[in-house]
Amino acid sequence: MTRPGEVAVVAFAQTRHVRAADELSEVEMLMPVLREVLDRTGLSAGEIGFTCSGSCDYLAGRAFSFTMALDGVGAWPPISESHVEMDGAWALYEAWVKILTGEAETALVYSYGKSSPGDLPEVLTRQLDPYYLAPLWPDSVSLAALQARALLDAGETDERELARIAARSRASAADNPRAQLRSSAPVDELLERGYLAEPLRVHDVPPVTDGAAAVVLAAGDTARRLTARPAWIRGMDHRIEAHSLGVRDLTDSPSTRLAAERAGLFDAAAPPPDTAELHAPFTSQEVVLRKALRLDGETAVNPSGGPLAANPVMAAGLIRIGEAAARISRGESRRAVAHATSGPCLQQNLVAVLESDEAAPRETARDDAAQGEPA
Repeated sequence: MTRPGEVAVVAFAQTRHVRAADELSEVEMLMPVLREVLDRTGLSAGEIGFTCSGSCDYLAGRAFSFTMALDGVGAWPPISESHVEMDGAWALYEAWVKILTGEAETALVYSYGKSSPGDLPEVLTRQLDPYYLAPLWPDSVSLAALQARALLDAGETDERELARIAARSRASAADNPRAQLRSSAPVDELLERGYLAEPLRVHDVPPVTDGAAAVVLAAGDTARRLTARPAWIRGMDHRIEAHSLGVRDLTDSPSTRLAAERAGLFDAAAPPPDTAELHAPFTSQEVVLRKALRLDGETAVNPSGGPLAANPVMAAGLIRIGEAAARISRGESRRAVAHATSGPCLQQNLVAVLESDEAAPRETARDDAAQGEPA
């Protein structure tokens, strides 16, 4: 029987991520993904209880651009639909809450982003504090370099470890046919290359990517009917740091740690995660996230390659949840943590804990998850 708070990822699909999908509009890029994810469940668009999307008008360069993507979904007959001007991971959070409250049994979540048409690092300056920071036009790579420098100065990492993260991530992507970058030069060769924004080199920075992704969520018994191995969302939470970078310790991420705690990642009765899909666009940010999430060498970090192998802005966070769920569905993982971020230097962070039916049972469960209440 369906128990309160039972929601699972039952299907995941994504594009083959590329540097520039010049020949495709956002809708044309999205439609095959929507078709694929629905085909995997056997559901039609009309059978979905709730639809939620994530995208950014600044990437598209026009207001209310997300309404055009609805052409790929089909908004007639009328559907229950919503949109967040955020990464699709936050759209998934909204859909998860919708199902927990009993207002839907199934949900379609999708997100997309074409970063190639504009200068992405400069476009991202528009998310900064509009009074003190944005007028200086610090681009996203320069801000990430400040965070990396703080980590090096604090002794938290070094440039060789950052190169190892890049090499490991892109080597892991060799088994991911959807990744954009699927190989890496040796670490020593990477370290011989010049700086992009010291101490970051090109390998420390995510590729510019065009891509889309979609996920189907379902409650309890419906999830069991739609797939043999549901990826159960045991908890999910998101938190935000102070807006001003000057009042933050860039070597730490308290918001990630708090979101993970509220999502149940650190529950004593639960086993540690065997998989972590981290939305760390820069190598230095993986160092921060591993510490905040208390990950050790037993956890496989970004086995899909992560955002260092493909980073479609507004979809990369949703992809982390989808990749973690896919490993559970394939029987390659029993308990996974997925992370999504938005804003400069890990400003906003979302953490989801997913488990298979085979995960070790817990003696206690978080009250908020059991009662279906968002943290």
